[in-house]
Amino acid sequence: MRLLAVALVSILFLESSLNAAHPLSSLLVGGDAESIKIVSEGEKAPNFTLPSQDGSSISLDQYRGKWVVLYFYPKDFTQGCTIEAHNFQRDEAQYQSKGAVILGVSLDSSDSHKEFCAKEGLNFKLLSDQSAKVVNQYGSLTEFQGKKYAARNTFIIDPDGVVRKIFKGVKPNGHSQEVLVTLADLQHAKA
Repeated sequence: MRLLAVALVSILFLESSLNAAHPLSSLLVGGDAESIKIVSEGEKAPNFTLPSQDGSSISLDQYRGKWVVLYFYPKDFTQGCTIEAHNFQRDEAQYQSKGAVILGVSLDSSDSHKEFCAKEGLNFKLLSDQSAKVVNQYGSLTEFQGKKYAARNTFIIDPDGVVRKIFKGVKPNGHSQEVLVTLADLQHAKA
């Protein structure tokens, strides 16, 4: 029973530490900061190709001409990540009406993503970055108790492939609506 309580406290701490702007969320692992070019607002988004939940390979470049909401999250089936995914799914039609696609990325396997999508009714692509290369390029790699995770960060990328907005250490509740408002503002400013 004591072991179960310790495990539960650890999971809750992980969720809360990765949901907010916490010192752990800014840690980079897998290389020193000087050898890793981390993307910033106004810069071209690094292209990548990653497997999705259905086994297909998804490249960022295939969405050129569309707005992309690229969100990184810690782990499938955890409370905060499930809330965030549900909110993006709830708002997916609004994103589509704005010519935007949603792509979620974590270090989980494609099989885990497939199960997560099936259980939670998610229709957008979840991408598996088990090597953590893409997560690291986007400055979203963090570590907790010796394990690597994607920090909860979101990037809005314009149709030309330029990062227009970065949200760091976001909270799952209300985040999708915040992204929609920002997306509309960015589209209006670009028009």
